[in-house]
Amino acid sequence: MQKVRGDLLEINRKERAQSPSFSENYRDPGVRICDFDEVRLPFTPQEAMYEATRCIQCPDPAPCVRACPANNDIPSAMWHISQGEFQAAANIYRETSSLPEICGRVCPHEQLCQGSCVQSKHDAPVATGALEAFVMDYERYYGKATTEVAPLNRMKVAVVGAGPSGLACAERLARRGYPVTVFDAKPEPGGLLTYGIPNFKLSKKVVSAKVDDLRRMGITFVGNTYIGKDKTIDDLFLEHFQAVYIAVGTWVDAPMEVEGEDLPGVYKGTEFLIRTNVPSELLPPELAEKPQIGSKLIVIGGGDTAADCLRTAVRLGVEEVTCVYRRTEGEMPGGPKDRKLAREEGAQYEFLTQPVKFIAGEDGRLGAVECIRMELGEPGSDGRRRPVPVEGSNFTIEADTAVLALGYWPDDTIGKTTPNLETHKWGLIVTDPDTGATSRPGVFAGGDAVTGPDLVVTAMMAGRKAADSIDRYLQAHLN
Repeated sequence: MQKVRGDLLEINRKERAQSPSFSENYRDPGVRICDFDEVRLPFTPQEAMYEATRCIQCPDPAPCVRACPANNDIPSAMWHISQGEFQAAANIYRETSSLPEICGRVCPHEQLCQGSCVQSKHDAPVATGALEAFVMDYERYYGKATTEVAPLNRMKVAVVGAGPSGLACAERLARRGYPVTVFDAKPEPGGLLTYGIPNFKLSKKVVSAKVDDLRRMGITFVGNTYIGKDKTIDDLFLEHFQAVYIAVGTWVDAPMEVEGEDLPGVYKGTEFLIRTNVPSELLPPELAEKPQIGSKLIVIGGGDTAADCLRTAVRLGVEEVTCVYRRTEGEMPGGPKDRKLAREEGAQYEFLTQPVKFIAGEDGRLGAVECIRMELGEPGSDGRRRPVPVEGSNFTIEADTAVLALGYWPDDTIGKTTPNLETHKWGLIVTDPDTGATSRPGVFAGGDAVTGPDLVVTAMMAGRKAADSIDRYLQAHLN
């Protein structure tokens, strides 16, 4: 196969390099803001085959593979797609990724595989993310995602957290015959995938289909169970689980700590996204009520969560939607693609602006936000230039709703309720970077609960690595 592929490429590598891109297509902004459906239009089979032919099959190690945290064999997948062998391409992604149908949608490909594509020197890079999503959807509708597992053994494993890291760990262990139970504080599995990422970026149907696969593999999901409160890690061992993987993510919204932050009409980013994007039947009771939203909404922050909140507000019919950020666009941590889409949909941006006070209106709810202009000073310890207030530049912005999208902190509950579990940085769990093992024997951890907020793909890979470590641990200690 490799020789045939190489011989053909010698003939048409130049032709491939000069082929223009189909790139990624999106629904018209005026249409897509009327619903919460996914905004990216899927490739047709013919478009997918053409786009994949643009891959010039770089020699190993290909830049796109090196840039992928999962080390997906992207050139081989592109070759199979170009030949119309979509199931074969899907199989390649399944070899190295537990969530390719999701990573193909939510990974910042322009910063990873796609951003490393050498075709960028000639034209647009190969649309590797959209092609990954295409073949995984093809497999879902026309092929078959394997749910085969090894014969069951008696060594039970508990996974705490049903987000991308927990799901990846559970799947890998189940394939090796371990009975796995996944506990989560939310009613339904998915974690960030269900309760954090809006439907217009990742359809809940995609997540549900993946969870259904895991259920068919024999994985048990237990919702509405807050480990650290409803039961502890020690309780899990008393229930005869031989190992535990902690993958609870980082769900605590960072506070702003300014006057008026507790006013009605001021929401934390997580609460706002959950209450506006998640179907009512999946919501915990305390978040079931829809938020009261007026005609002027501001989002404070510059990450991907801020963009998600902006685009959600537009879909809710808010007339004026503005992002307020204390640095310039160049310092924004969120992906540029999401900002581009948000602008297309009508969101505005106000840079070098820092809110200093939330002001109540006559009805006691938020009525305005007092802000101050900023300028960039010298770089801080993180290398980013510090925002410095401009004295006397205070002004107000009318707003009846504000959403704080300032980042996330870890939940320290498990650390406080688990004796001898080492934590640091306000609750992040300390692990061996090679194995995911914690200071407690038999307890492993990974994902955002260890690293702080990061990508879905890196959390997923931490879960896969931890599953391998748990397997080795159990085989060594309990056989």
